[in-house]
Amino acid sequence: MRKAVVRFVFVVAVLSIGISAQKRNITEKDLFDFVWVGDPQVSPDGSKVAFVRVNVNTKKDGYDTSIWAVSTSGNEEAYRLTSGMRDSSPRWSPDGRSLAFVRVGERDGRPDAPQIFMLPMTGGEPWQVTTVTRGVGGPVWSPDGKWIAFSNNATPDDLAKQGKPPAPDARDSDVRVITRAVYRSDGGGYLDPSRPGHLWVVAAPSNPGEKPSPKQLTSGQYGEGSFTWANDSSRIYYTTDRDPEPYYDTPKTQIYSVAVSGGEPILLTKLDMGAGGLTLSPDGRRFTFVSSANTKPVKSYAQPDLWVMDIAPDAQPKNLTSGFDFDIGSGLTGDQAAPRAGGGNSPIWSNDGRSIIVSFTKEGRLNLATVDSSSGALKELTVGDHAITNYRTTVDRSKLIFVRSTPTRIGDLFVGNLDGTGAKQLTKFNDGLFAKLNLTEPDDVWYTSFDGKRVQTWVQKPPDFDPKKKYPLILNIHGGPHAAYGYIFDHEFQWMAAKGYIVVYPNPRGSTSYGQDFGNIIQYAYPGDDHKDLMLAVDEVIKRGYVDEKKLGITGGSGGGVLTNHAVTQTDRFAAAVSQRDISDWAAWWYTADFTQFQPSWFKGAPFEDVEGFRQRSAITHVAKIKTPMMFILGEADYRTPATAGGEELFRALKYRKIPTVMVRFPNESHDLSRSGQPWHRIERLQHIVGWFDKWLMEIAKPEYDVLPVK
Repeated sequence: MRKAVVRFVFVVAVLSIGISAQKRNITEKDLFDFVWVGDPQVSPDGSKVAFVRVNVNTKKDGYDTSIWAVSTSGNEEAYRLTSGMRDSSPRWSPDGRSLAFVRVGERDGRPDAPQIFMLPMTGGEPWQVTTVTRGVGGPVWSPDGKWIAFSNNATPDDLAKQGKPPAPDARDSDVRVITRAVYRSDGGGYLDPSRPGHLWVVAAPSNPGEKPSPKQLTSGQYGEGSFTWANDSSRIYYTTDRDPEPYYDTPKTQIYSVAVSGGEPILLTKLDMGAGGLTLSPDGRRFTFVSSANTKPVKSYAQPDLWVMDIAPDAQPKNLTSGFDFDIGSGLTGDQAAPRAGGGNSPIWSNDGRSIIVSFTKEGRLNLATVDSSSGALKELTVGDHAITNYRTTVDRSKLIFVRSTPTRIGDLFVGNLDGTGAKQLTKFNDGLFAKLNLTEPDDVWYTSFDGKRVQTWVQKPPDFDPKKKYPLILNIHGGPHAAYGYIFDHEFQWMAAKGYIVVYPNPRGSTSYGQDFGNIIQYAYPGDDHKDLMLAVDEVIKRGYVDEKKLGITGGSGGGVLTNHAVTQTDRFAAAVSQRDISDWAAWWYTADFTQFQPSWFKGAPFEDVEGFRQRSAITHVAKIKTPMMFILGEADYRTPATAGGEELFRALKYRKIPTVMVRFPNESHDLSRSGQPWHRIERLQHIVGWFDKWLMEIAKPEYDVLPVK
């Protein structure tokens, strides 16, 4: 009898080990444990990479950012460099002995203005370099290591008050006098044109005892954009637009330079296009940058290209990639880019100046290429079903450092040869979690649309997919409309599939990464034929025999919300819809969005000029046709698609018509709720989207969506 008991215990133990070793499906709350890598910076000797590690804070209402480092050998674990919870923008000194970074401290329990700190790489604690009122942004070392340039938007009055106690009766008025059409920005709040960002420098201290005083180089009523140092560290080049109301015309740029010793800025040239992120050639004679050319007539979508120009008075740029019909410097739509301190990308010159490394998107893939700086000949560097979201090189250009994401992996840091081969993973923050998750790659499906155009879609299936079963389907539409899905991690798709849904996410006409004509074809017809592409994507997947045609759902955010609204006015095939941060009334949106549509890109004029165009393309005009139960996901601080021009209108109209509808509003959340909103809100957003589909497609009781919820 004793032997039987022992054998039973042993069997139970073995079964327990087997069960624990099994992978599980991803959940919405796994987001709390995700770790993101942002803003990688390679040390001058190429031995280390400093980067920002981003994670959800302990309260789950925000994100912590800290500076970490890892060896490029790939043989060591990453280690933490700074102890702050709001540290970002790591920047190596040219000699590699110091690391400057930006820290946001606290004052009276609230975040203080960001300041530059210095960390000695030989050992020791970081010390504060600046104490500038209103803080600093974008620190950049001079090539000789003597200076750090940064931006600051303090006014002379702000500076005069610095360090002085406020007067007993002092009070800043909270009344806003608005004189410009663009007066607020989504995620940034109200703009203050009286405080343009200006260029400052501070001498780089070698020890904590040095207390250098920052020096302001530019002033006036116009702010400066991106800036870069001359190779000899004597001057700084910067971009600006000295037009107080630039929305009346297509983008313009002026390039100036200013001496680090001070004096009047010198105008170098004026460009009839928007330009920023200037990168200087090794010989200091040319700039390169990524931008879209102005066109006449104005286009809804102007494909971005790589440009070079001489550093000379009145010089004009040359388009190097005009013959390459894909998007230079563009990205892919996913929900797991670093929500803070992600860092951007700039083109990288070869050391001999003969070529430039730049990213490009092509058919849902984000890779790197080299472009000949004279002829424009392009050669693809990296190849793969992935998205390279950040890229840097060692100083000798022998190694490539990059962040790579796939449909089953959040971005991690890698090192490889310049052609992307021989890649070794440097950071493994998510390996432990993802080793437990049963994630699957999506199917890549191409189909022919109604007019012969080839359209690409992806199909994410449940982890335990059985082709003999019938599954409910969710059509998920990207925003933009000039954006693209592709080979990049998207928590939302993986979780929906884990909940038992087939997720279909197409790139209909208007999407990027398929060429200029495919992107611009929806001009003055959005929404329109893109809807037909989406419906045919659903039909294409239904043909495969594993979809229950009576259990179809549709959702999308921003431009995807526009198309969701449009779809339910055109068809009753969907059993439920979730429209997120949408537009239902184009005229109301035109008058209230945080940016203007004064150029004839989406419409031929203003709402009072193109009356019929605005009316016919607005879902609210056709609300009497809607029979589909609808949920609206709205951010209360969304200035890009204000709720009153979108879901709130349709919600009220559908209530009037007694169509089942629910409005879910997220306090303090901007248009970027799904990508960088408060972690708890991001989780609740996912729960509500799938909850609505569970109710109408899975017939699962959801009393919280009833008018009189059952308690």
